[in-house]
Amino acid sequence: MVYGYAGKILYVNLSTGQIYSKDLDLDYVYPVIGGVGLGIRLLLDEVDPKVDPLSPDNKLIFSVGPLVGAVPCTSRMAVISKSPLTGAVGAAFSGGYFPAELKFAGYDALVISGRADKPSYIWIKDDDVIIGDASDLWGLTTTDTQVILKEKLNQPDAKVACIGPAGERLVRYACIVNERRAAGRKGLGAVMGSKNLKAIVVKGSRRVKVADDEKFRQAIKRMHELMRESPVLYPSFSRMGTPMTVEVTAELGILPAKNWSATGLFAPVETLGGEAQTHYTITRMGCYMCPVRCGQIKVVKSGPFAGFMTEGPEFETTYSLGTIVGVNYLPAVIAADRLCDEYGLDTISTGVNIAFAMELVEKGILSVDEVDGLDLRFGNYDAVIKMIRKIAFREGFGNILAEGVKRSSEIIGRGSERYALHIKGLELPGYDVRGAKAHGLSYATAYSGADHNRGYAIQEIFNVPVPYKVDRLAIEGKGILCKWNQDVRTAVCDCMPLCVFVFDMGLAAYALEIMARIYSALTGLEINPDEIQKAGERVNNIARIFNFKAGFTRADDTLPARLMEEEIPGGPSKGQLITKEDLDKMLDEYYEARGWDKEKGIPTKEKMLELGLPLEWLSDG
Repeated sequence: MVYGYAGKILYVNLSTGQIYSKDLDLDYVYPVIGGVGLGIRLLLDEVDPKVDPLSPDNKLIFSVGPLVGAVPCTSRMAVISKSPLTGAVGAAFSGGYFPAELKFAGYDALVISGRADKPSYIWIKDDDVIIGDASDLWGLTTTDTQVILKEKLNQPDAKVACIGPAGERLVRYACIVNERRAAGRKGLGAVMGSKNLKAIVVKGSRRVKVADDEKFRQAIKRMHELMRESPVLYPSFSRMGTPMTVEVTAELGILPAKNWSATGLFAPVETLGGEAQTHYTITRMGCYMCPVRCGQIKVVKSGPFAGFMTEGPEFETTYSLGTIVGVNYLPAVIAADRLCDEYGLDTISTGVNIAFAMELVEKGILSVDEVDGLDLRFGNYDAVIKMIRKIAFREGFGNILAEGVKRSSEIIGRGSERYALHIKGLELPGYDVRGAKAHGLSYATAYSGADHNRGYAIQEIFNVPVPYKVDRLAIEGKGILCKWNQDVRTAVCDCMPLCVFVFDMGLAAYALEIMARIYSALTGLEINPDEIQKAGERVNNIARIFNFKAGFTRADDTLPARLMEEEIPGGPSKGQLITKEDLDKMLDEYYEARGWDKEKGIPTKEKMLELGLPLEWLSDG
């Protein structure tokens, strides 16, 4: 009997209509635990790294970990594919109820290949799986799609993951939305759209089996005790959610503004901060089995955006549709957030693309006529709202921005590349890493590009002394710290998985220990804290190998010129930057800590043997 895991991987080929499942091989999954680890291992084994991400040969993988559906704060899934935005491993994460429902249907992963000949949806009800006609749903927003599919199937309790108009039009940073949550980054909604797949509907009746009930109960009890002891998790985070980070980053002087040109000069905490946002909150929501309930439902009740509601905006959206575009009017940010969710757009990439265009207009690189006559200047929220629709529907200049800032700058030329803030093609998140060096190194080296959650430096951002206290402005020691952050966070938050916010706000110091206890009691497969961390290391190495085969080298582990050549202009981190020399020093230390070749930036044979990974994976053929 399989405990903890569901025990099956479901395969759906949209080209042939073939549907089948495979038993989960515990020897295959245990070294990477599950979740993103299982997904990335399947990606490397089953997808050619040189494949066109929008071709039928690319695969879209939904993967949940062993803790999902049984442990509080773990209803999370990883969605994995080759990213159409970066060409690297694309891994996006989402919470809510869909992840638990997929597990209850009996599957640890769903692997989708091919391309349907017409708009379609996949309907999963335990062992019964069909491919249905979604022609009548094509063109609908994400909320309407979810509502209509549930009615169509007479399944009001089913959970739906779907794309909006942006995914249908292959916007390279389109996302996948389930309930009010999104697998937002890397453009996996475009992969779903390229497959003519509008939605996946899931209803399950099974429950997760526990190997040792008493040990499991005691481990969960200890987890709750540690969460309650946190001075931040319930008093602040549960009430404000991630927008509390606006105050934190502003105080550090690392809240990016106006396309990263005005960090420290524009930080409207009084209108966009966590406390300010609570005035718009009408209720809170949580993911399946989550007592924290950090989802803040906000409503605009007056003014030009009256009637707009969103579960957010999260901190990153407050940055991307607020400070980065120079907007300090929260109702406009709420409206923009909701529109992105309905159209199926990643809010981070959307805002950074609009900010990029705004700076080009202000610098005279683009004319008003070239941006469809819009008054694209920092602070003009009406222009932001209009451009969101243009991007989602690929209308006018929105068709260029729909390609992402890397490709857009290549199309525009005229020196615009300097103002395209991305790493490996993925737009920068909301932390000015010139004032948080390990965080910056993580941006540069993360397998997915500039992704704040693939190695979040809690030590620098929240002053958490785990595994030790650091100076956020120092260069020394940041390679070792970055590796620790990436490996531990990958294993605990992405593979088990545990909610990243619960990890950051309450469990970081105890996460490896408590996850070892829970996993061992749940699955009956003994694991210790060191083995958990080693699993995270394996996943980051497997992802690195995929990227190497896709054409990425050390040269791609870099930062935008603005971050290496222009100092933060004001505020508490004024004068800070990460020079090319600083970055190279951190990279050398990081590669040495990882056991990677310092020239190629890939694992050595010795590291592969240490991790028990096949040496043939190092072949670039």
